[in-house]
Amino acid sequence: MIDCARRRPAAFDESSFATLEVVDHTAVDWARVSRTTYLIHHLLRYTYPGPITRLSHRLVVVPPGRFGAQRRVVYRIEVTGVPARVAERTDRFGNVVIEVRADRVDKGIAFETWAVVERCACCDPPHLTVRRAEALELSSPSRLTRPDDHLRAAAAELRAAGPGGIAFAERVADWTHRTLTYEFGTTTVSTTAAEALADGRGVCQDYAHVMLAVCRAGGLPARYVSGHLLGEGGTHAWVEVLVPDRVSPGSLIAVGLDPTNARRVGSEHVAVAVGRDYGDVAPTSGTFIAPHVGYLQATKRTGVTSVEYANAPVAS
Repeated sequence: MIDCARRRPAAFDESSFATLEVVDHTAVDWARVSRTTYLIHHLLRYTYPGPITRLSHRLVVVPPGRFGAQRRVVYRIEVTGVPARVAERTDRFGNVVIEVRADRVDKGIAFETWAVVERCACCDPPHLTVRRAEALELSSPSRLTRPDDHLRAAAAELRAAGPGGIAFAERVADWTHRTLTYEFGTTTVSTTAAEALADGRGVCQDYAHVMLAVCRAGGLPARYVSGHLLGEGGTHAWVEVLVPDRVSPGSLIAVGLDPTNARRVGSEHVAVAVGRDYGDVAPTSGTFIAPHVGYLQATKRTGVTSVEYANAPVAS
């Protein structure tokens, strides 16, 4: 195995982001991988039928510097189309928020980001340490996860079916996977967990919202995770449940479950941001002044650029 604590960060030429090639992740022997390097690329292009003013835009597309054994090596952002002011801040959940402001946009504006992320399996615990103050907030319903009678009934039934903690969360994830049918275009980002459950259809954020609502109604704090799943063209969402850490009394650990795919979160998931629900981690959002709306064209790519196998040379 590789000693991650002593390994120097990989060197990347930021000017060559666009030429980085990805490998076929389906051919990777994930059980033998000791380190993975990922590339995340977003191109978000907004066009307008006429001028707009006072643009204030928010991007949550860059992973934090550290997220468990996941480490951001480097990232870059380019804003083209108009002169703009770009600032970075960290929100209360530790997410990287990029804020872009422009006084006037005549025709369009584009945001392009690249990020290189590494994950080391040799120090990859199945959890992340979470502050109890954050857990208290994540125990309560949010706007998109407020339970109705059906969600509360499901929580009570699943909670009574066996042990609590992670075992309860796994029952909720399995129940969510079996109860909903994946269907694109039937919901929006403002669809609530109760609405998705009533319709019985949705996409990954709906699966995550339903699971969050049931976990919280059953007394288990949980948080929404926005990120990427290798092989998918867009963003992905899953859930981390918060349970007591037996090794460090008084601390909590976050364990990732993907109800859309009925699986534990692993090396094929790349986390970007966490929050109460989708509203906290929307990848792109903003405001401007104009009598018309804008149109978004988005291109997203996430892939593996290299892997290292235990006691073996680099494969790339």
